[in-house]
Amino acid sequence: MSPTVATSNVPRSEQPSTRRRKKPPRRRRVGRWIVLSVVVVLVAAGGTAWWMYSHLDGNIKGVDINKALGDDRPEKLPTSGQNLLVLGSDSRAGAENKALGGGGSVSGARSDTALVVHIPEGRQQAVAVSIPRDTLVTRPECTKADGSTTPSANRVMFNSVYSQVGPACVVKTVEKMSGVRIDHYLEINFAGFKDLVDAIGGVTVDVPQDIRDTSSGLDLTAGPHKLDGTQSLAYVRTRHGIGDGSDLGRIGLQQQFLLALLSEVKSQDLLGSPTNSYKIANSATKSLTTDSGLASLKSLAEFARSMNGVDPNTMETIMLPVAYDKQDPNRVVAAQPQAGDLWKAIRKDGTIPESAKKSPATGGSAS
Repeated sequence: MSPTVATSNVPRSEQPSTRRRKKPPRRRRVGRWIVLSVVVVLVAAGGTAWWMYSHLDGNIKGVDINKALGDDRPEKLPTSGQNLLVLGSDSRAGAENKALGGGGSVSGARSDTALVVHIPEGRQQAVAVSIPRDTLVTRPECTKADGSTTPSANRVMFNSVYSQVGPACVVKTVEKMSGVRIDHYLEINFAGFKDLVDAIGGVTVDVPQDIRDTSSGLDLTAGPHKLDGTQSLAYVRTRHGIGDGSDLGRIGLQQQFLLALLSEVKSQDLLGSPTNSYKIANSATKSLTTDSGLASLKSLAEFARSMNGVDPNTMETIMLPVAYDKQDPNRVVAAQPQAGDLWKAIRKDGTIPESAKKSPATGGSAS
């Protein structure tokens, strides 16, 4: 039985509705994690010296998403709202990833973390939707970087799209399954993520339960721990040490860690320590790939300033509602009507129904 996957055939006459007012539970909150944690350090370091700015600016890699996708896309929001696709990509090749339990015999890179961040009109509140990497989707026909065409395919794992076709096809896949126009793309490489954590001196997290992952070597007791870069990367990647061993269980850990990372970055005296600012910003920018519209310090800073009104404490993260696939219980599919209602609310720049925040499949973790 194939999963029910939304396409870009969505109503285009939908109008904006009332936005969220209810303050979300803390466990579902997440700051503008990737944009803020990176942009804060970029802005702070950018003013220290022009040569530093130039070097950091040159670190950022850009992908022309608009050119790659053409015109066959959902319409832009009828409001000033925007949607950002954030990927955490994980190269599993090489000695460093072997040491981290990434499976050095596996080549290429995969998208281990995916978030659709919706920033509504007025920039007052925002929501991030986590797409589980094990979700079975319909991959649309896509053009590779070399100009060749990859045909459409049904029932492919979401995280395989990145490794098989590239980031532009990930954007197209998300747009086809959701009907949501993606305005910007931002990717952080997990090896660079490790270096960033080390550059800020580690991140303290409150581990919710004992984690003993023989695959990654991560061994933590419940309670507060200050994690270095290697431990942090293992923490956000662990799937065998928590829940049912699927991707669903670790999504909560990723959300929790990114909150802690943002808090740590914000607590650092970046303006008072240009040397430390540059070290952190250099680690951050070396790991960044964005769409061509954000591929500079100036563009990132301007985008961050446009979000000044968004309160990190009211930004909500929701896992895309999924159900276990009937043919393969190790995979999940978008649960309907919940997933459809969620994407519809984002397309309308409106309130997300409470029913659309509940996932039938939880990965054995607390919902």
